[in-house]
Amino acid sequence: MRWTLIPKPDAAQVSELAAALNVTELVARLLVQRGISTFDEAKAFFRPALESLHDPYLMKDMDKAVARIERAMAAGEHILVFGDYDVDGTTAVALLSTYLRSLHENVDTYIPDRYDEGYGVSYKGIDYADDNGVTLIIALDCGVKSVAHVAYAKEKGIDFIICDHHRPGPELPDAVAVLDPKRDDCTYPYDELCGCGVGFKLIQALGANRQQGLLDLYPYLDLVATAIAADIVPITGENRVLAYYGLKVMNTQPRPGLKALLYQTRKAVIDISDVVFIVAPRINAAGRIRHGQHAVTLLCETDFNQALEYAKEIEQYNADRKDLDKAITQQALWQIEENGEQDRYTTVVFQEDWHKGVIGIVASRLIETYYRPTLVFTKSGDKYAASARSVLGFDVYNALENCSEHLEQFGGHMYAAGMTLRPENYQHFKDAFEETVKKTLPEALRVPEITVDAEVAFTDLDAKMRRILKMFEPFGPGNRMPVFLSRNVHDTGYAKHIGANGEHLKMFVRQVDSEGIGAIAFGLGDRLEQVANRRPFSLIFCLEENEWNGKITPQLRVKDIRQNF
Repeated sequence: MRWTLIPKPDAAQVSELAAALNVTELVARLLVQRGISTFDEAKAFFRPALESLHDPYLMKDMDKAVARIERAMAAGEHILVFGDYDVDGTTAVALLSTYLRSLHENVDTYIPDRYDEGYGVSYKGIDYADDNGVTLIIALDCGVKSVAHVAYAKEKGIDFIICDHHRPGPELPDAVAVLDPKRDDCTYPYDELCGCGVGFKLIQALGANRQQGLLDLYPYLDLVATAIAADIVPITGENRVLAYYGLKVMNTQPRPGLKALLYQTRKAVIDISDVVFIVAPRINAAGRIRHGQHAVTLLCETDFNQALEYAKEIEQYNADRKDLDKAITQQALWQIEENGEQDRYTTVVFQEDWHKGVIGIVASRLIETYYRPTLVFTKSGDKYAASARSVLGFDVYNALENCSEHLEQFGGHMYAAGMTLRPENYQHFKDAFEETVKKTLPEALRVPEITVDAEVAFTDLDAKMRRILKMFEPFGPGNRMPVFLSRNVHDTGYAKHIGANGEHLKMFVRQVDSEGIGAIAFGLGDRLEQVANRRPFSLIFCLEENEWNGKITPQLRVKDIRQNF
């Protein structure tokens, strides 16, 4: 594990901000590292305001989208809300369909089947719309590259409105409106919205026609926050405001479906990590194991008792997903060992009966053991299909592009991608991918890296500092939880293994002149001797709170341990 300290920002800028805010230089440094250097920027960061959300009509084609929807509602047209089967897509469909149904009764939803139709707008979905008299399809979290599909719908007399956040291709679909802040010709001030976020801007614009303000749309923000957390978009700018207030909704008046998913946690306060690790996997499990429409049904349900029944079904899907994930990961690890591929630059594995819905998760799991670009293939019809995952700093999409002569199709981005190929090309592709990565992957990127925001003493982490750090939430890309380094740390004699197999480490640590503080090190159970030998060591950690029997205490979540660094 590489430890990399982020370079210190300009000292004068840090001192000036610390004085303006009346905070320590450590707090000011963390702010400057996040691009916040003035009093006003800090105020906006610490006090997110709904009023700071941008005018939705600044988005290209918003006026066209609203006009077409208003015309459809006035004429009693049948509207179909179409979305992807992941969290962003299903929350977006739930959000827009719920809002439209409050105004118009003729609204249906459609989520494509992951296995039968695949990602994005499908011909089967358009045929379904045609068979059911739909004249307007609103696509969310997909569609910006669906040129042929939109043309096919147009031949059937069906209009399209697209609400997407992915990078467009060279040609935009011939839709009534294409709402996508990543369009080159769109000057919307913030281009990192998720698909559900674009859907929210659409209902914000529709609401303006009805004198509805942001407070009227406030109850929809729990869905937006869920999508922001799950889709790993930057929690900066407008996303930070939407996530901040969405979490407030989740903690005070969550919709029955989300309340049902969180019911068993019994937590007093739900934070963004609960959304990432509890809510998102369960919503995703519906589309992975059964069908994404189950997630939409849950999220649209208004009766809590019925939502609990739906949540139980989804809980079972998630349990099945975990079992599949665990079994396939073990099979893949055995395959790597049997083939003697432990020292390669890449992991490429295949088994024809692996479940297509979990191979992306398995690819991420394999990186935990073999830290390198990873592809997991399974059979899909008469072809092989794969999910790819990458390591920090390496563009797996570019690597796939260099091997594209062996592929039928591929798509994705820097860290995750999907592809298909013909069985006879599998070994050719595997060899070519290994050679490409071997030539282009810098040696330093073959070792996991932890970046550290600042070196601190435990005495820096007083109650005031902990209160201020809470105000940095919600955390995520672009605003990650601060990571600290402390040296000359000693165990106080309480270090012990925890976990079913002793895989974790629990400690009570201190520095000279500091009080002791509890620490938990997940996956570092093998370091017990290292910390218990009375020699000083260094820790990299995040500062968090531990809630136990109603009592909240500070705790270090340790990421790595070394003899003094």
